[in-house]
Amino acid sequence: MTVTITAFEQSPDRGRGLARDMRVRWALEEVGQPYDVHLLSFAAMKKQAHLSLHPFGQIPTYEDGDLVLFESGAIVLHIAEQHAGLLPDEAGARARAIMWMFAAIGTVEPPIVERSAAYLMERDRPWYAERLPMLDGRVCAQLDRLSRHLGDAEWLDGAFSAGDLMMVHVLRRLESSGLLAGYPDLVAYIARGEARPAYKRAFADQLAVFEAVSAGK
Repeated sequence: MTVTITAFEQSPDRGRGLARDMRVRWALEEVGQPYDVHLLSFAAMKKQAHLSLHPFGQIPTYEDGDLVLFESGAIVLHIAEQHAGLLPDEAGARARAIMWMFAAIGTVEPPIVERSAAYLMERDRPWYAERLPMLDGRVCAQLDRLSRHLGDAEWLDGAFSAGDLMMVHVLRRLESSGLLAGYPDLVAYIARGEARPAYKRAFADQLAVFEAVSAGK
């Protein structure tokens, strides 16, 4: 049975691959697993049919027979555990790859999301200009630490893993912020992730959805 995932029918990121279904698409491409995509409108995401899969009414979800998952990190971890290619065989390295997955979504992503939310919802408020340096500082504190760890390495811990997949996708949310300019090592790290054939396939597939909607198809 082919896996089915859910994604935005009309993504608010305008096809830039920032929605969290991109992580799942990328993981499935990395391990060579075919999948179907069920596109949802924002209205459909709040209806019971979808809420029965994702109680918080978001995307992505993952269906494989009787198994239903939500939360992109949990889905990617499941994919990585079921198929070779995203987690090392050696126990210690495997544990560290999973650790980096959690670091990406639990430590690095939250201040990035907070900054993005402030820009979307508060940039016309009088306090936004005063708040932005604090938000930038929180993001850069994590970028500083990540950059020091990465150093001259190609990936976070040896070979490319699900940890890198999650971290690259999280960092991509900053590409229009200007904050990455001070971290050429992280810019190069993101570029290495984006250069992977599996990433390119996943990106092209989600971009095609946006382009079809834009063309009125």
